[in-house]
Amino acid sequence: MASFGVKVIRTAFGLAEHLAPRLAGRVAFELFARTPDPEKMSPGEARAVERAAGFMAEARHHRIPSGSGCLAVHEFRPLDGRPFAGTVLVVHGWRSRTQFMKALIESYRNAGFRVVSLDLPGHGESSGRRLTLPAAVAAVRVAGDWFGPFAAVVGHSFGGAVAVNALAGSVAGIAPVDAAALVLIAAPSSLPAVFDDFYRMLGIGPRTRASVAARVKRLAGHPLESYDGISQLALVPARTLVVHAPDDREVAADHASSYARAGSHVALHWAPGLGHRRILADPGVLRRALDFLICEPVTAL
Repeated sequence: MASFGVKVIRTAFGLAEHLAPRLAGRVAFELFARTPDPEKMSPGEARAVERAAGFMAEARHHRIPSGSGCLAVHEFRPLDGRPFAGTVLVVHGWRSRTQFMKALIESYRNAGFRVVSLDLPGHGESSGRRLTLPAAVAAVRVAGDWFGPFAAVVGHSFGGAVAVNALAGSVAGIAPVDAAALVLIAAPSSLPAVFDDFYRMLGIGPRTRASVAARVKRLAGHPLESYDGISQLALVPARTLVVHAPDDREVAADHASSYARAGSHVALHWAPGLGHRRILADPGVLRRALDFLICEPVTAL
């Protein structure tokens, strides 16, 4: 059942659909781009951050200026004595941060990779309370300029979609990021589908949707419908591993199947029973994501 707040918003958008659809589109887009307050964590999130304190203390922390503000980038160097295997960029999802990627980062680091983890704008220690796909892709581009090229870019959830768009160069004016491999974990494949879910939740009508789509085109340089994972991933030369749980309730398994149709360079690995977040710490998933780089070695471009 929808909350009282959601019912009020649905009613407001219902009226604005007829009276002021352009204004409604601007408001809807800003609601879509608004990020949760990183200081207001659930008890589980707060415990995860606390448990990761020692892990974070081992990183070199960088504050890098970007168009959306100040980016926090955390650099985890290989453990002493491990042969250097290359650099992996890790990109978290919506309402996430570097601390929640701890198991994945440690897996790559223990194998000799330097791991660079980016807090997306409006998340973790990065500034702001707003995140759009162009801003996220720009942030990955900044990380690439400072730390790339990459042996692999690994993205979870929205971070996976960001990684695909960053490598595909799908945002106008932002050059593609160089990476030899791509690992997508529980990632959505279609930006239009993500917006459709948002529209249904808030009861947003067709005229307001058209206004949102026009805003996306102005910001990203291309129509909203062009941000489809199959066509984007088909343009990415990097070998790609897609990992997804059939029972994922946040990002449906159809998204993984769509990515798998992008070409022969894409491998699909199902992880049953792991949902959307447990998948990040599962030993079998970590092993598969690591083997993809070690047992099938890649070289940074």
